[in-house]
Amino acid sequence: MITDRAQDTSSPEWRAFTVEEKNSKTRTGAPTSLAVHDMGLSTVIGRTNRDASGQILNASMLSTIKRLRTWDTRIQVHNSEHRNLRQAFQQLDVLKDKLGLSDVIVEKTAYIYRKACERQFPRGKTIAGVLTAAMYIACRDMGIPRTLKEISTISNIKRKDIARNYRMLVFELEIVIPIVDPMNCIIRIANRVKLSDKTKRQAVRMMNNIAKEEIILSAGKNPMGFAASVLYLANIITKEDDNITQIELAEA
Repeated sequence: MITDRAQDTSSPEWRAFTVEEKNSKTRTGAPTSLAVHDMGLSTVIGRTNRDASGQILNASMLSTIKRLRTWDTRIQVHNSEHRNLRQAFQQLDVLKDKLGLSDVIVEKTAYIYRKACERQFPRGKTIAGVLTAAMYIACRDMGIPRTLKEISTISNIKRKDIARNYRMLVFELEIVIPIVDPMNCIIRIANRVKLSDKTKRQAVRMMNNIAKEEIILSAGKNPMGFAASVLYLANIITKEDDNITQIELAEA
């Protein structure tokens, strides 16, 4: 049927009123993801040990299904590349929860790591070292304020190792890294040291005024350090939190 109005076709043609009814009518599986070693396209043999009618499998069929499960697992990681990706993305899933990263950052990290594997970059490097460097690149690219120190602390990997792998990845993959905006760091530092909202607003106004200047004062400076300096000056102007010291802001 042809109509003169656009209709929404993104929703399914059926309706469901309970979770069980929805699961029984759904004809698609989980979405594909770069953060899965096989992108979510492999088969999954269930553990219910029942046939389509719900009957328990007999001993002969159960033995066959167990062998199929074993070979299905082996086929999914049949070479070193797949084993590498599987181990890396298991670690990525753990770091995602610890750092509170979004799915977009995780997908970007997985994409960068896969590109590095295509160039055979991880050879001679630890999986965790390359993965954390890819994660730092993804955070920088998406404008998420995550520092090397923070990623190093969470992942238990030396900061200099992550920095070395980061520089090599940027060079090998020819990635253009955007400059970190100190504005994104102000709220984060202010929340850590529990500054007042008035001080935050003053710091944001000061940062906006700095951005309007012809001479870029933040050029070549650490964004976190520059944001902490602006917050310290804003706190002096507002006189809201007299107990905040430079050391506390530096450690934040």
